[in-house]
Amino acid sequence: MMKRFIPVLSLVVALNFGAQAQQKKTQDQEAIKEMCGCFEVTFNFTETFNYSQDSLYRPSETKIAKGLEYAVAIEDEANKISIQHLLQVGRPDQPMIVKHWRQDWLFQNQDFYMYNGDNNWTYEKKSKDEVKGQWTQKVFQVDDSPRYEGSGTWVFVDGKKYWENTTTAPLPRREYTKRSDYNITLRGNRHEITNFGWVHDQDNEKVVRKAGAEDIIIAKEKGFNTYKRVDESRCQASKDWWKDQQNKWKLVRAKWNKVYQKQQDLTLEEKVDHKVLFKYLLDEEMTSEKEINSIIDAFVK
Repeated sequence: MMKRFIPVLSLVVALNFGAQAQQKKTQDQEAIKEMCGCFEVTFNFTETFNYSQDSLYRPSETKIAKGLEYAVAIEDEANKISIQHLLQVGRPDQPMIVKHWRQDWLFQNQDFYMYNGDNNWTYEKKSKDEVKGQWTQKVFQVDDSPRYEGSGTWVFVDGKKYWENTTTAPLPRREYTKRSDYNITLRGNRHEITNFGWVHDQDNEKVVRKAGAEDIIIAKEKGFNTYKRVDESRCQASKDWWKDQQNKWKLVRAKWNKVYQKQQDLTLEEKVDHKVLFKYLLDEEMTSEKEINSIIDAFVK
């Protein structure tokens, strides 16, 4: 008689497991979307340890900067949440809006572009088992070109809500025009949802990578960026700007998606005709799909 109940019991266990997995996924989605809204942001970076063999080595200056940032979910699907960040600077009554970074969150994503120095990203495909239950955070530059990405599990324990990953990335914008003694940032990222908003906590390493040689760490860096939620009305200028600009940037993302869908290593030119990509795409005169596609193609080697 017991044998008749085994299939039923197995079905009940499977249904319970499926319900728990869906409940956890919903919890993950809610945490990710808590990073949307209007925030007062403080960016803090400082070098902590120096491992350089160069006696003339000088650490980067400690950087503290503040601003107002609006983060809006431009895609909210079952397996993807895309958040666009806009930086609002200048006088409150006449603010200037700067298109900032973008983060895409993909559930159980298997396709990765891993930064390998020299403006090159190596395509990797992970197995389903490697990313089971995980979310990939893909971070993009202001021109929607790739920056860095990594996969991890959202953790809910002891009243905390956070996601962690360590991955390779280009030099941050505050460094790449000043430093040439390293070519990769190994970013230890922790995104934690808090009672005031959220925190981007970073433990980074400055790495020299050369083909055929072991990576060399010349310094470590601490980053601690706080996003304090404020009244949505303070970001109205950003909302209005994005309403006017969103169709253009939808075209830009569509073009980049075609590039990424090739699923092959990607190398980008630093400049075309002595001009970097973001200066082309942030130009308000560049709005046509043909122009957008053409200039992105010019940068993809």
